[in-house]
Amino acid sequence: MLILTQRHIGRIMEEIGVDALLTELVSRLGDTFVEVHKGVAELSPARGAFEREGPTPGVIEWMPHRERNESTTIKVVSYSPSNVDDHGLPTITACVARFDDRTGRTTVVADGAALTALRTGAASALASRALAHPDSRTVGLIGCGAQAVAQLHALSLVFPVDRVLAWDVDPTHLASFGRRAGFTGLAVTAAGPDEVARSADILVTATSVGIGAGPVFPDAALREHLHVNAVGSDIIGKVELPRTLVDRALVCPDHPEQAAREGESQVLDPGRLGPSLSEICADPGLVADARYGQTVFDSTGIALEDHVALDLFVELAAQLGVGTEVDFSDEPTDVLNPYAVGTVARSVR
Repeated sequence: MLILTQRHIGRIMEEIGVDALLTELVSRLGDTFVEVHKGVAELSPARGAFEREGPTPGVIEWMPHRERNESTTIKVVSYSPSNVDDHGLPTITACVARFDDRTGRTTVVADGAALTALRTGAASALASRALAHPDSRTVGLIGCGAQAVAQLHALSLVFPVDRVLAWDVDPTHLASFGRRAGFTGLAVTAAGPDEVARSADILVTATSVGIGAGPVFPDAALREHLHVNAVGSDIIGKVELPRTLVDRALVCPDHPEQAAREGESQVLDPGRLGPSLSEICADPGLVADARYGQTVFDSTGIALEDHVALDLFVELAAQLGVGTEVDFSDEPTDVLNPYAVGTVARSVR
């Protein structure tokens, strides 16, 4: 079994370079979504979750994806908005495991924090390439946590971004965002949520707003061609966007069933949903005219994205000689005796 720790993931990113890594991931995800539309690949099932209530709300989710007769990938991801302040941990923590689909044996276990951020940014880049005005130059970000870094990075790889406006309710997150995203070469200007929203060609919302506490910006004087990547909605009742904007915009979900349950699409009649991410990747012409109007990518996250990202990291780990191989489940001395593990089982007395 291959183990890829956070340190291993970091080394791969350093050796390959984050621009090259994310560019390759965008390309692979795009090809995979096209295969989903053509019926060559399958869309992952909707995820399941345990919701935590009370003084430390959050959610622990399991996200499975299966490639028949090849492998099954399952990510367990936790959204814990109090982590940063209470425990000094990221808001999003994750572990990704892969199993041989024929034998069930575990083949890979990887830390999923950076992987999740990268694949979410890559999905937004794909959606924005299809839905945003082709000459979009101003990116606005509401929510400046870890996900915002990957979102801005991904957008900077596919658009001629020359202006970045950002807002966060936590002044320390806002103050540090320019430094954390500095590798993109883009300067970040702090602004209020209303100014960020009305100035943006592409707006990213990636917040920890509470259930019923949205929207995170007003629906006032927004650009006619505004595209929004709505990343933060991941719990039933949690929304980031003004209902009036969602009602009039073309809303394209990553996973229609999942988005209708817990994304921005949860407020919409199912008949109002636009084409899915796989459809617009396969046929961008479906939404070519929509790029000049207001659009929303309802990003809830798909295990398929984790599967593709893990594929990439496993390949690069082999190329670079990175990771730790362990004998997680040796062949027992007697496959019919569950006690015959490691060494010959002792006699039972």
